[in-house]
Amino acid sequence: MTRFVLLLAAGLACAGPALAQHAGHGAPAPSTPPQAAQDRATGGDGDRQGRAAGGSPSTPDPATTAFQAANERMHHAMAAPPTGETNVDFARGMVAHHQGAVDMAKVMLQYGRDPELRKLAQDIVASQEKEIAFLQDWLRRAGK
Repeated sequence: MTRFVLLLAAGLACAGPALAQHAGHGAPAPSTPPQAAQDRATGGDGDRQGRAAGGSPSTPDPATTAFQAANERMHHAMAAPPTGETNVDFARGMVAHHQGAVDMAKVMLQYGRDPELRKLAQDIVASQEKEIAFLQDWLRRAGK
């Protein structure tokens, strides 16, 4: 019985990191983009300042395209194989994650109009860039 429990615990411990690497972070991809679903429910066009004048609903607006590109870059960078060194894996993963936040915040600053969200985006850029610099310096000092 004790051996069974130990083997079960070891198996679960090994499965955790593999499951955590899933690109969707465990959340199922929505079949309908959230803004599109909200637009249908309210009859509105959401906050679509970024869409070029006369753009069709099937053509993504520049903000959406920029958000998608930032998200793809972040997920690609975060998909790097783990080194087995917790500190290094954490630092590298956080650099990629924080850079994704900076990239998305910059899209908000370029296309968004809401003053509160613009302020948040400015704060995100400032704080995340400092953390990225710290993490990159740590990686450099660690020879990684």
